[in-house]
Amino acid sequence: MNPARRRPGSRRQSLLLGAHMSIEGGVSRAIPRGAELGCTTIQIFTKNASQWNFPPLDEEEVRLFYQARVAAVIDPIIGHDAYLINLASPEETLRLRSAAALRDELNRCVRLGLPYLVMHPGSHRGSGEEEGLQRIAMTLSELFSEMQTGCPTVLLETTAGQGTALGYRFEQLAWLRAHVDGPVEVCFDTCHVFAAGYDLRTRSAYEETFARFDRVIGLDHLKVIHLNDSLRGLGSRVDRHQHIGRGHLGLEPFRLIMNDPRLQGVPKILETPKGDKGVDMDRLNLVILRRMVQ
Repeated sequence: MNPARRRPGSRRQSLLLGAHMSIEGGVSRAIPRGAELGCTTIQIFTKNASQWNFPPLDEEEVRLFYQARVAAVIDPIIGHDAYLINLASPEETLRLRSAAALRDELNRCVRLGLPYLVMHPGSHRGSGEEEGLQRIAMTLSELFSEMQTGCPTVLLETTAGQGTALGYRFEQLAWLRAHVDGPVEVCFDTCHVFAAGYDLRTRSAYEETFARFDRVIGLDHLKVIHLNDSLRGLGSRVDRHQHIGRGHLGLEPFRLIMNDPRLQGVPKILETPKGDKGVDMDRLNLVILRRMVQ
């Protein structure tokens, strides 16, 4: 039975679990792909994630998107920005280009009715963490001031801290939330947090990490969780996702997350490797996660 169609009151019906879905052929195509896997929530790119420019959304594609969304009973659908965007860049040309690209993505989210846009905070590229954070806060605040009402909430994603990436400490995300004038919350990525040095592998380590998150940021500001195992070890600062239970995290952190009552209403999204067997692996990972629910 499709989890999205279980009887009212079922624990699994309220389980917001899904995966990042391809938008090949149009954004509306992502929804039936997610429905076929039994997703109750999905994440998508709003355009090609490896290009700066992309044709604008046409009215027919927007109509098909809403039509598919209603038919599939998938909600929420979460946006993720393009990886090229870097609001922390010390190069003014790149920062401004990134701001323009993010503005376009926010407008796409408005047209598609997406409540959240997940983004990596950015990389300071050797200019220093403090300066990088200040550029992010300044640019986001400027963008929000230009947007009309109905702007989606930007979710700053926890990062592994690879290279000069910012957002690998909870304190950095808390600072950004306090200094951005606009709707900003947080996305928690299990692989990134682990690679950044926050352990999740035992119940005591899990509770300590989430207690720290709650003290520094606040669990009420956690709006989306990315469920990814890690190809590299604790504190490696390397961003490499792995399938559930096949990396250094193992199964226990995911069992704890799937049964944590504090996180029950938080959408949980797979971003595990696709490869040649992407759909099959998404299906397997989702089955593993659903079976953990007690």
